[in-house]
Amino acid sequence: MDTNNTRPIDPQVRIGHVHLKVGDLERALRFYCGVLGFEITQRYGAQAAFVSAGGYHHHIGLNTWESRGGSPPPPGTTGLYHTAILYPTRKALAVALRRVLEAGVILDGASDHGVSEALYLRDPDDNGVELYWDRPHESWPRTPQGELAMFARRLDLNGLLREVDTAEDAPKIEEGPLDL
Repeated sequence: MDTNNTRPIDPQVRIGHVHLKVGDLERALRFYCGVLGFEITQRYGAQAAFVSAGGYHHHIGLNTWESRGGSPPPPGTTGLYHTAILYPTRKALAVALRRVLEAGVILDGASDHGVSEALYLRDPDDNGVELYWDRPHESWPRTPQGELAMFARRLDLNGLLREVDTAEDAPKIEEGPLDL
């Protein structure tokens, strides 16, 4: 397979949705709707549901068709690393962090990548979830040759929370590990 295709994909192409196999639909809905705040747009009984933000038909599909009562794949196997959920602003990401903390969800990591700030966690089926916001393109770090120069630095979670809480009201949290 030639990876040097000279015809790039249309720049308006986007990833539309992700569909996850889960072991327990109700548990998954409590996480994606109850913790993260997505809304159910359609349900297929006790077997599947579509959830979205802002009235879109679905950003995330959840189903138990092949996985009801199942366990996560063991480490060292292939599969989806994480689902990345893009927030429109840093403040919206801070609200998401507040929701995650209030729900008692443990962060796997929190990184400043120069182009974005990201939180990493796991859903109840151990699927990786990234919550992030992108900085404006003009502020992205670049090399002297103009190439993108992303990095992974520890994200100041307390600073992020100050987007929605005063310094006195923001919980003091330990900085989490890095992740990409």
